[in-house]
Amino acid sequence: MLSSWRRYADGHPHLVEAAFLLLVLVATSRQYVEGDLGWWAGQPLALVAAAGLVRRRDHPRAAVLTTAACAAVSVAVGYPVLPLLLTPVLVALYEAAARTPQRAAYVSYLGAVALIIPAALLSGRNGQPWATESFGPAAWMLFPVLAGTSVRSRRAYVHAVHTRAEHAERTREEEARRRVAEERVRIARELHDVVAHHMALANAQANTAAHLARTHPEQAHEILTNLTGTTASALRELKATVGLLRRSDEPEDPLQPPPGLGRLPELVSAFGSAGLLVTVTTEGVPRPLPAGVDLTAYRIVQEALTNVTKHTDAGSADVQLAYTHDRLTLTVADDGGATPRPPGPDGGFGLVGMRERAQTSGGHLRAGALPEGGFAVTAELPAPPPPRELPP
Repeated sequence: MLSSWRRYADGHPHLVEAAFLLLVLVATSRQYVEGDLGWWAGQPLALVAAAGLVRRRDHPRAAVLTTAACAAVSVAVGYPVLPLLLTPVLVALYEAAARTPQRAAYVSYLGAVALIIPAALLSGRNGQPWATESFGPAAWMLFPVLAGTSVRSRRAYVHAVHTRAEHAERTREEEARRRVAEERVRIARELHDVVAHHMALANAQANTAAHLARTHPEQAHEILTNLTGTTASALRELKATVGLLRRSDEPEDPLQPPPGLGRLPELVSAFGSAGLLVTVTTEGVPRPLPAGVDLTAYRIVQEALTNVTKHTDAGSADVQLAYTHDRLTLTVADDGGATPRPPGPDGGFGLVGMRERAQTSGGHLRAGALPEGGFAVTAELPAPPPPRELPP
C-alpha cells in the first residue's frame, strides 16, 4: 500500500502538491469558525497563507514570513491562537529547517514568534490566558523546526555516505587503471629487453658467422651453434613474459625464476660468441640481492651490452660491480670503437627503460659519453646487507 502510494506520488507530483495545499487550506479555514468576526472574514487570510506555501521549497524564509504575517493578523483581529490556525506557519517552518542552515532556520523561527505572540498578547480580544498565547504557540512552532533540522541532518549524512562511497569507487577504479597501466609498462619493458637483446645478439652472431664462414669454418660453425642457443633462449623468455598475460591468480605450474646476476657468466659468453669481449670485475663482497633488484641489475647489464652491440663497433666492454654497505653500483663501459653508429629505431627507449627499472627498484641511473671515448652506463641500486645471525 505504502509503496503504491509512493509510486503514485512520484508520478503525479503536481497533483499531490495541490491536494496537500488544499488540505492545509481546509484545516486553517476550520479554525476561523472561532472568533467574533466569523468564518468568512478569515478566509482571505487562509487563502493568502496557503498561497504562501506554493514556493516554500524554493523560498522557505519568504514562506515563513508570509504565513507568520497572516497568522499575526488573524490573532490580532481576535481569532484564538490554536494549532489549526498555525498550520501554514508550521509547514513553512519545517521546510525552512529542512532546507536552510540551522542558524537560518532558528532565525526564521524567532521571526515567526516575534510576529505572532506579541500580536496575540496585545490584541486582548480572543479571551485566552497569556500563557496559552505565548508558551503554547512558541512550543508548537518549535516542534517542526526540530523535526526539519533532524531531517536536514539525516539528508546531509546520507549525502556524505553516498559521496564517500562514490569517492571510494572512483578511487578503486583509478587504482585499478593505474595498476593495469603499470603492469603494461612492466611487461612492455620486459618484452623490449628480451627482444632487443636476443635479436641484436642473434644479428651480431649471424654477421660474425657469415664473415668467418670462408676463412674459419670451424669458428663459424661454433658461432652458429651459439646462435641456436640464443634463439632458443629468446623463445623461452618470450614465452615466460607472454605467459604473464595468461596466468590466472593461482597458476598450477609456476614460472621459471627470473634471471639475475647469477646468469651473468652465461650473458658474457653469449656476447663473446658475437665478437664482443666482456670483462667483469667485482669490488666488495658479493651477496644475494632482493629478487626485484637482482632482475633490475641483470636487465641493465643486458641492455647496456646490447646497446654496445647495436650502436657501436666496439670490440670490448667492461662490467664493474661494486658492493658497499647498502648499495650496489654497476657500471657498463665500452671503448667506443672506431666508427660509432647512431641510435637505432628504438629512439633511445633502452636508456628510458633502464632508468625506469632503476627508479622502480629504489635507485637511479646515469648514462653518458666518456672523455676518453666510449659510453658508460652507471646504476646505483639498493643492496641491503643480510641480517646478522644471532649467536646460539
